[in-house]
Amino acid sequence: MVSFFIKSEPPSSENDSLFFSFGHRFIQDWHYEVWSEDKEVFPIILARRYERIKERIFASGEVEVRHRQIRLFADRIEVNISTKDILAEGNVVLQLPEETIAASKLLLNLDTLEGHLDEVSGQIQPSLFYEASRIERKPNGLYHFKDSSLTTCTQPTPRWRFACREANFKKDDYVEMWGALFTVKKIPLFYLPYFRYPLNRERSTGFLMPQIGYNAIKGFTFSQSFYWAMARNMDATFTLDFYSTRGIGAGAEYRYLFKAGVGGEAKFYAFTFKKDAETGLKPKNAYIVRFNHNQPLPWGFNLVANINYQTSFDFLREFDNNYRTALVTNRSSQVFLNRSWSHYNFNLRASRFETYFAQIDRAIIRKSIPEISFSSFRTRLRRNLPLFFQYTLSFHSWEYGWDSEFQAKKQKRTDIIALNPLFNLPMTTIPWLVISTSLGTNFIYYSKSYAPNTRQIIDEPLLLKNLSFSIESTGPIFYRLFEGGRLFGEVRLKHLIEPYAKFSYDSPTDLGPRVITASGYFVRSHQLSYGLTNRIIVQQEGITREIFTWGLGQIYYFSPEESPLSPYRTPLGEIPRFSDINSYLRFYPLRKMSFDFSASYNHYWHKLSSLRLQANFNSPADSFFFSLNWFKSMNPWFRDILWDRHQLGFTAKLRLPSPSLEALTDLSLNLVERRLLYAGLSALYHYQCVDFRLDFRLFHFREKPEIQFKFSLGLGHIGKTTDFLAGLEF
Repeated sequence: MVSFFIKSEPPSSENDSLFFSFGHRFIQDWHYEVWSEDKEVFPIILARRYERIKERIFASGEVEVRHRQIRLFADRIEVNISTKDILAEGNVVLQLPEETIAASKLLLNLDTLEGHLDEVSGQIQPSLFYEASRIERKPNGLYHFKDSSLTTCTQPTPRWRFACREANFKKDDYVEMWGALFTVKKIPLFYLPYFRYPLNRERSTGFLMPQIGYNAIKGFTFSQSFYWAMARNMDATFTLDFYSTRGIGAGAEYRYLFKAGVGGEAKFYAFTFKKDAETGLKPKNAYIVRFNHNQPLPWGFNLVANINYQTSFDFLREFDNNYRTALVTNRSSQVFLNRSWSHYNFNLRASRFETYFAQIDRAIIRKSIPEISFSSFRTRLRRNLPLFFQYTLSFHSWEYGWDSEFQAKKQKRTDIIALNPLFNLPMTTIPWLVISTSLGTNFIYYSKSYAPNTRQIIDEPLLLKNLSFSIESTGPIFYRLFEGGRLFGEVRLKHLIEPYAKFSYDSPTDLGPRVITASGYFVRSHQLSYGLTNRIIVQQEGITREIFTWGLGQIYYFSPEESPLSPYRTPLGEIPRFSDINSYLRFYPLRKMSFDFSASYNHYWHKLSSLRLQANFNSPADSFFFSLNWFKSMNPWFRDILWDRHQLGFTAKLRLPSPSLEALTDLSLNLVERRLLYAGLSALYHYQCVDFRLDFRLFHFREKPEIQFKFSLGLGHIGKTTDFLAGLEF
């Protein structure tokens, strides 16, 4: 039942508007307001002229319809009172809470908002603009467009748009298009038979923007990815790479995260080659597997597994777009199981490592199935006595050898059981002087051994027993404080000088030459390590940090014939007793700036054996980032062999607000051969609502040097297809 309140006073002019609400009475020639007790059911109409014929209301002249959160404006309307269907014509504007639609004609149900509109243009929040010959509003907020164009550009003249034959739109979800033609500034760039555009900022299923390019060796290139938002805790990406002269690659990446910290990712990539145009031969297909998994287990155990495998290192070198990973020559697979108690730690590992040497086309393989250790943490034996005890019990079954030896089943193999108890006694409690001693025993059982004076492996076990002793000291530590003054102001500096020394001794054994090791010889520790460390610590505004560290150190071997230097000789033909003099320097002049420098000097041959410098300014997330890596090594022991390495690496990133530009560059140079190994430049230009990205790379380390260009666009919420095989990334 509807009741009315009628305000009966003459209109102020004949053009006064009339307010009408659906009800039981119809009043004309008077200005009136009709109030409904149920305003959610009956709309209000504002018009200059109106007429009612049975169940239909006709209104014209600046018509406005108000119903719930709907506002409708038109030149003429026709409303069915019983069904609430409305027909509007002429300058139709429909306003909803988050969208505005302009049309020449509208047929709509005011309750369900289902119907269609002709000659439409509109905006849907946050920023989707469209034009269409017809729009059909369907249940659940679904729109169907015909002969339409869509864009998220907010400029009066959009920089880009999609024109399509048909499209479906779901608010805050997606737009899917059939027969989509993409244009920038009225220039058509590409055509897609089907295209899906996400509208929310959450992860959305759909195609990512493709990458197109040209490679001097591989020809025209095209990369397209499809992203699948499977659930809140998992997703997948599928990638297709096309190289016009080399073949087709396909990859899949799956990421997951479950309850209790279970998570990981799995990647798979396969490449099918075309026949070589020059030789007519078809290379073997290649594939790559990457897998990482972490899973907490009952009773405090944790499982970690990872696989890093590729069928061909030559494929990585030729196709991986990241210089650092393209030169990787390792395969690995590992499974870890570990648990820690209050005083104990348990580890179980099965692993396989393979290192490939391209110069000789051979690989070294090491397998451990299994490797088990149970150890105790350092524990005080008596409360009033600073004597500590710890031990390690382990079992290790390993195999080692060249790949050809594995094929012939002639690799080295043995099982090792070891018990290593260790006592530790701190000698001083003075803060400026720390002296500590350790005494341990080694019981090591080998299931196999070398026959005496040979390298023939026999099934004769060995039990190796010896003692180990060490004493180390840090100090006396000298320091000086610098406070205030003109030079430092409120900054406080502390300079520390820390000398250190450590003596290590293993009792000799006659069984060393019979022990099977991967390197082929047994090394005994009988040495003295010594050096000096300088530190500068600064305190400013309540924050204390170390800004400068410089260290100098060397090792003296009492038994050089059993040391790591035993294969080398001095200029006098003797086995060296002194190691290289090693020095390192770390400097943090600013909180986001660091310099790391290290050097090694061989005093026998009076030559530097290595130099390394790494400088960083800011982090990759900052507007400006800079990183420099310089490395030089010379092996003075083998002067007639080309062991020298001399490389320079440079990485920089720059973000400019005006123009809106980001640039990332990466360089690597071989200074020995004086040639550029790799150069990469990636630029991202934000042009209002369009992102233009251009990649340039020079691969000079490959057998056939390559120059590669790639181009991609970014549109609103659409992610960009990235190289499955690495590359420069922002």
